[in-house]
Amino acid sequence: MKESTNRVVTEDPPAIRSDTRIEEKNMDPKVLYSLLLVFIFYGIPSTGQKKKETLLSEKVGQLMDWTGKRSVIRMNGEKFRRFVKAPPRNYSVIIMFTALQPQRQCGVCKQADEEYQILANSWRYSNSFTNRVFFATVDFDEGSDVFQMLNMNSAPTFIHFPAKGKPKKADTYELQVRGFAAEQLARWVGDRTDVQIRIIRPPNYAGPLMLGFLLAVIGGLAYLRRNNLEFLYNRSVWAFAALCFCLIMTSGQMWNHIRGPPYAHKNPSTGQVSYIHGSSQAQFVAETHIVLLFNCAVTMGMVLLHEAATSDMDIGKRKIMCIGGICLVMLFFSWLLSIFRAKYHGYPYSFLMS
Repeated sequence: MKESTNRVVTEDPPAIRSDTRIEEKNMDPKVLYSLLLVFIFYGIPSTGQKKKETLLSEKVGQLMDWTGKRSVIRMNGEKFRRFVKAPPRNYSVIIMFTALQPQRQCGVCKQADEEYQILANSWRYSNSFTNRVFFATVDFDEGSDVFQMLNMNSAPTFIHFPAKGKPKKADTYELQVRGFAAEQLARWVGDRTDVQIRIIRPPNYAGPLMLGFLLAVIGGLAYLRRNNLEFLYNRSVWAFAALCFCLIMTSGQMWNHIRGPPYAHKNPSTGQVSYIHGSSQAQFVAETHIVLLFNCAVTMGMVLLHEAATSDMDIGKRKIMCIGGICLVMLFFSWLLSIFRAKYHGYPYSFLMS
């Protein structure tokens, strides 16, 4: 009995283990397939995903560190490829492509850079500042390879590089239409990134000082002639003031004040400077000055014609005034019409000049 009992005891455990192995071998294939899918889709990418997150964290941290020192990050070709072109990236980058070196003689670039700095500073020191948007510049002399990569031949140019995908047509700022005022740039940034930036400009005391000086001069003249203020009732004085106001308004000065366009445009590749904008939807500051001078000349010609017809001077002087007035009106009106034709393509009429 003892032997048989011992024999039974020693033989039962192997039988149990054998049954267990049979159950393991006959495991449901669906379970194995499910485990394999979980391993493939959740096990393998975890390492790569972790590397991407680490790389992204390093890039954002580096950009935040640079932004803490300067609101506008200066980039060359290497930084542009690493932080803008290469993934991963969950932030937008606004880049101003410019040419600020003195040998480039780009006056517009300097003016646009001042407004761009105001925009970046307003974002950097706002309460809503986050790492969603960064501002940077690429100078032609420091990143000419970037200009070649993007096939750009003019500066300044503003481009928005979105967090996902490639820049679209609307991601290139229409500088010649909108101008480079910080307020206009902020509206464009808001449209492209949904980040609203409230522009905060440093105090500018030039305007109040000039106004105070003008009022002081007028007050001083009125005090010196306090016993004879008949000049205030002089029609010629008021007519001249009204004429100056009309010429300033009709030349586009108010548009310049609102839009802040560049004074002129210089092509950095050819060096050619354009003072007249080729579109009817925009203008340069120099263009308004030219139109103002031409309008003044036409007005002077009309005044000379009026004086020649109504004055009591001798006939010789009146003829000279008449000829001079006709020449001024014909010449400068022809130039005004040629500017109009250059801006409104297809305009059929011309006078003296095409």
